[in-house]
Amino acid sequence: MATKDLHLEGAPFLKQQTTGLYKPAGSESLAAAAERSTKSNREITDAIPHWQDWREAAHRIKAYAIANLDKLLVQFERNISARGATVLFANDAAEANQYVLDIAREHNVKRVAKGKSMVSEEMELNRTLAAAGIRAVETDLGEYIVQLAGQRPTHIVTPALHLSAADVGRLFSDKLGEPFSEEHENLTNIARRHLREEFLQADMGMSGANFAIADTGTLAIVENEGNVGLSTSTPPVHVVLMGMEKVIPRIDHLPVFLQLLARVGTGQKLTSYTHLIHGATPGRKLYVIILDNGRSRILQDPAARKALCCIRCGMCLNICPVYRRVGGWAYGWVYPGPIGSIITPHLVGLDKAGTLPFASSLCGACSEVCPVKIDIPHQLGHLRKRAIEEPSPAHSIIDRVTWKAWAWAMCGPKRYRLAMWAVRQGVRLAPFLPWHPDKLGAWTRGRELPELPAGPTFRNWWCKPANREQFNTTLNSQSRKRDQV
Repeated sequence: MATKDLHLEGAPFLKQQTTGLYKPAGSESLAAAAERSTKSNREITDAIPHWQDWREAAHRIKAYAIANLDKLLVQFERNISARGATVLFANDAAEANQYVLDIAREHNVKRVAKGKSMVSEEMELNRTLAAAGIRAVETDLGEYIVQLAGQRPTHIVTPALHLSAADVGRLFSDKLGEPFSEEHENLTNIARRHLREEFLQADMGMSGANFAIADTGTLAIVENEGNVGLSTSTPPVHVVLMGMEKVIPRIDHLPVFLQLLARVGTGQKLTSYTHLIHGATPGRKLYVIILDNGRSRILQDPAARKALCCIRCGMCLNICPVYRRVGGWAYGWVYPGPIGSIITPHLVGLDKAGTLPFASSLCGACSEVCPVKIDIPHQLGHLRKRAIEEPSPAHSIIDRVTWKAWAWAMCGPKRYRLAMWAVRQGVRLAPFLPWHPDKLGAWTRGRELPELPAGPTFRNWWCKPANREQFNTTLNSQSRKRDQV
């Protein structure tokens, strides 16, 4: 999908531009890589005796930070400004882009080397710089690959997760004129050789920030490739783009996040490089642009504000069965997967992304692995309720009436039995109707209606004491076997 096909004015979920759930678009490479990453990372975290204690500590620190965001941001600004940095607060992407353009004009910037930054994706910064005649090159290997391909990242940690080594080899051959190879080392060397010149010729370097530490005025940036270090130290101007939720209270809180982020993000004990930037280097300029862009709306919703605790590790994407099936582009904007489903509706509006919270089975796997213990399923439920109750183009009156009828049917045993009887009759009759299956809508374009098994319903089966006793005996036996293992 070309970058030009995706725009800030919405998250066109289940629309033609992003294929959607009814026509799965996730690649085999993405599904396999996500599965492999999840298995590896879970083995690492399950072997740590204090893992749950670390999660709880991180959860409490972030919860405190979000509750005191106004004070901590002022403290961070004061401390890093005292060491030569210029801090700018942007209400939205347009204002942040203008700040970047003003900085670029002030310093006569023609070439920009960019470290990885999801905030810059929110801002559509590359497009803005290109329109101003400024060449911006992504230096993170995954981001570099998708930029060459004219695509969006499909994952917040590994942007080119959907591409195989052979895909990258063909891309480098077509775009860079290099001999085809699918050897990982060869591909890395090709990218390194081409990117080295970008660092040396850049007039400005840009990066994101993983954490902003209030009591010391320190920026913490973690990476594995060394490109952030080169982007932030080689050009004479360094611009940091960060969401306002990145702040944490104290420097002694940082180690717990470094322990968590590396293990769940990439399966490492620590990332290869951890940069701590305390202010501007003598002779160089440092700008920090702190972006709201809808985050204050999340903060104003008590049931949703824990979503701001996210440290962008990507673990919820890897484990999500929906994300693995459809890939990142199906979510229609910058943040895919479970975390995207709970923050995108706030950032771009329920009217544009109100369907995203429904793209989940609510299995709870994302909440189980989240290193800062965000209760994502409850957040999804909250947003589903808002999406139905608040009139918007994302949901028609038919949607709202349907869900209200469903809620009514689920609120009593007699209503439930009546509803289930109606569903069974509908499924039995559907094959004989002239508009089945294609006219049933998007759900049946990629699925077949299940055949109803013969025999009594589960409710009728469960009403017999002998069956309940048999079920409980089997369940207890399986539990004992698991305990023995």
